[in-house]
Amino acid sequence: MTDQAAVIDRIPADTGWSELRRFFKTQTVGAVSLTVILLFILVAVAAPLIAPYDPISQDRASFLTGPGGAHLLGTDDLGRDMLSRIMHGAQISLYVGTLTVVLSLVIGSIIGVGAGYIGGAVDATLQGIIDAVMSIPPLILALFVASLLGPSITNVIFALSVLTVPRFARMARGEMQRIKSEDFVNASVALGAGRIRVMVRHGLPNMLPSLIVISSLGYGQVIVAEAALSFLGIGTPPPEPSWGLMLSQGTTYFQTAPWLVVFPGIAISLAVLAFNLFGDALRDFLDPKLVR
Repeated sequence: MTDQAAVIDRIPADTGWSELRRFFKTQTVGAVSLTVILLFILVAVAAPLIAPYDPISQDRASFLTGPGGAHLLGTDDLGRDMLSRIMHGAQISLYVGTLTVVLSLVIGSIIGVGAGYIGGAVDATLQGIIDAVMSIPPLILALFVASLLGPSITNVIFALSVLTVPRFARMARGEMQRIKSEDFVNASVALGAGRIRVMVRHGLPNMLPSLIVISSLGYGQVIVAEAALSFLGIGTPPPEPSWGLMLSQGTTYFQTAPWLVVFPGIAISLAVLAFNLFGDALRDFLDPKLVR
């Protein structure tokens, strides 16, 4: 069994809590980042209950009110409460990020594992397609797909999935090529295991740590990409409280009402930083060559 297989053996439920405690003990930055991520999730889930106002309700009497008083983070140009909009904006960012990463993980893993194990013409064809997609600048590709489909949350998820699937596929392919040469795989094949069994039983479990890490790192990038598309007007359509859309609408009043840009920007930065730091810490924690 390989070193990565040994890592998988530490993931089951009976040792899950001890591994979580060890993660918090050995990865301080990762533990703080995970706590921040959990807070974002809690706020997103509970936003309809804890948000002080309706995020799309307009109050002309509170036009561009500064932070403080009844509106802790102020209001926008239509009198909408910024704190409530940022809370509900977390729902959109996490929803888009989760579905995009899950879809990319599933599709990319299937493509990469199949290409890496089967090889030959199948591998060459799939890799040619992946290389062609990855040769296009990411933002340009996302802009093209999103503008072609039109602004909606579903189309944003599809556009960002097209952007991120190749990354998962390439990683899964490389891992599968390494795993299929291991002795335990050769022994399994010698005992009569078919391709599907080898890929599902040996391939996917042994690349799970790498998939988890790349998912965490990719999550933050998806949040940024969704905000960028919304900022440019081809992402989440108004009046939905997307962080990127709030940034776009706030730039007009940046000199007179800077809180319209500052607070959504802080939310995006904090979320992306938390996911990136957590991904780095998780990579170190799951690295079998790391001496603890």
